Amino acid sequence: MFLADTRGGGELPLLQALAHPASPTKGLYTLKTIPQLDFAPCLNYSYQELAAHICAALGLSGTMLQRALERYNAFAQTAPLKILKPNLAVQELYHGPTLAFKDMALQPLGALLGSLAKESQEKFLILVATSGDTGPATLASLAGLENIKVVCLYPAKGTSLVQALQMQTMDAPNLKVYGIEGNFDDAQSALKNLLNDPEFNTQLQEKGFSIGVANSVNFGRVLFQIIYHVWAYLEWVRSKTLKFGDFIRVVVPSGNFGNALGAFYAKEMGLPVAKIAIVSNANDVLAEFFNTGVYDISHRTLQKTYAPAMDILKSSNVERLLYALFGHERTKECMQNLDTQKRYTLGASELEKLREHFEAISCTDAECLGYIKQIYKDFNYLIDPHTATAFKALESLKSPLPSVIVSTASWAKFPKTTCLALENKPAKDDKEALEVLAKQGIVPPSCVTDLFKKPPIHTEVLKVTEIASHIKAWL
Repeated sequence: MFLADTRGGGELPLLQALAHPASPTKGLYTLKTIPQLDFAPCLNYSYQELAAHICAALGLSGTMLQRALERYNAFAQTAPLKILKPNLAVQELYHGPTLAFKDMALQPLGALLGSLAKESQEKFLILVATSGDTGPATLASLAGLENIKVVCLYPAKGTSLVQALQMQTMDAPNLKVYGIEGNFDDAQSALKNLLNDPEFNTQLQEKGFSIGVANSVNFGRVLFQIIYHVWAYLEWVRSKTLKFGDFIRVVVPSGNFGNALGAFYAKEMGLPVAKIAIVSNANDVLAEFFNTGVYDISHRTLQKTYAPAMDILKSSNVERLLYALFGHERTKECMQNLDTQKRYTLGASELEKLREHFEAISCTDAECLGYIKQIYKDFNYLIDPHTATAFKALESLKSPLPSVIVSTASWAKFPKTTCLALENKPAKDDKEALEVLAKQGIVPPSCVTDLFKKPPIHTEVLKVTEIASHIKAWL
């Protein structure tokens, strides 16, 4: 299968687009057409069998894929579904090595990139910008792989301490992590600028490297995110509390929109999804967009919240949604307006088409804390702050449809916020919060407590203007 450039810059074979995701138009590679699938025969499939089935429909198969999917064997569980009550289920996507949903896509994608580098005898420099979860997941996936080096950029003051330690303590010779002065949007913009900087690319080529990315710029991330939405539906049917063919609603805490885009593609492939509910935090540009058709960041500054992975204003994957709904010419027009005017506006008929698929709401920090406490009280079930925002959507966007909440991370990545929600008093830091919670019998996985025993290796903090020179010096 070929992927199309969202801004009309041509097509690339799928594997080539995964290895070389930079587009000549600064657009994104995405599905040119969305295949229709009958998921009924998949009811007896394992997760890996389902993944192979969906990937084959998108043109990806063979031993390279099978090796990539074997990465799921190391997960404690693979996307289990917890049914809280007859009309409500939570899909837990955080049972991989870094306790976040990003592992679901980055573990197999990392294996694919490793195989591609080995097969082609190319050397890849993989860049990743993170708001907190993508970075650790990328580093864990690519650590120690032959012919691959990784540079991870994260906002130095924009993640939880646990997230920062997951990156700072990663010990492999092919990994380099830099904190940057600024926020996630600054990190993501820096990454995109490097991708499209001819001088930087030429200098890398002179050192023998091709440049790649593990961010959502790479379609491989979205490809593997389609699968778990289908799995959630099939798991619910297998539990005998949902009939195959019944429509559901998927509720997604969203920042860069890749998770929700995976749900949209699953819906378009034929999964019985009536609506996808998007939840934002105080950085509610997505909620505004899906409710008004206006994407406007001209008047906004990024707000730091208790759900830091959603602290994003420029959600990259919306561009792929625009392409799917309106084509490359309209997408290019919208993206150019966003670059030059910091905003674009959909017409009335375009907004109507958008809202056939989506609904949206935002959640405040106070509400986030309230839902963590309430869900723990009602179900003895502990959720992270991102998942907590989804319960706001459940309550406010009332629907008779069965709803599955996509739970994106373990509470243990955000102990300070969890402690504040449950104890109603702030801890000094994540370490102290974990000690307070432990006294209540709330104990994190050992991989979290072990982080505080490891010495940080990657401690440099750079200005955005210093990133390119430091990367070249490291290489």
